[in-house]
Amino acid sequence: MEHRAMPRGLVSRSLIAALLFAVAVVPGWTLGNLAEDWTGNGLLDWLVTCAWCGLAVRVLAPAVSYRARDGWLGAIPLYGIYLTCVLSWRVAYLPFRDWEPRPDELTRARWLTGDHLGLWRADTVPARRAVTAETRPAAGPRTR
Repeated sequence: MEHRAMPRGLVSRSLIAALLFAVAVVPGWTLGNLAEDWTGNGLLDWLVTCAWCGLAVRVLAPAVSYRARDGWLGAIPLYGIYLTCVLSWRVAYLPFRDWEPRPDELTRARWLTGDHLGLWRADTVPARRAVTAETRPAAGPRTR
């Protein structure tokens, strides 16, 4: 019997997104506050917090149609927190997507129909197998 995945509801998606956001941002705030307490430098607090947000964006970005290099955008003060919030919201809905995939993702993305109309699903890229003598396709019939 085949198990069909269903999209998450608003409450469960919100709870998962809030938990992801807390896991992604609170350690940066804590480390920043500790750095400020140890050194007395308020700027170091901002630098540590922004670096942590950039790291969180770097980790979450590839799963939700952002590039990994967008982690640099996550290091911008306040914008990084906003971007982390958006990425947490999107990760909480996976494997379904309510956003359009990037052009390089279209080869593996599917527009869903029926009960899931308006959603996308982009499955992971399958691992490539090495071509060996055993896996090489047999030669077809020769033509003249």
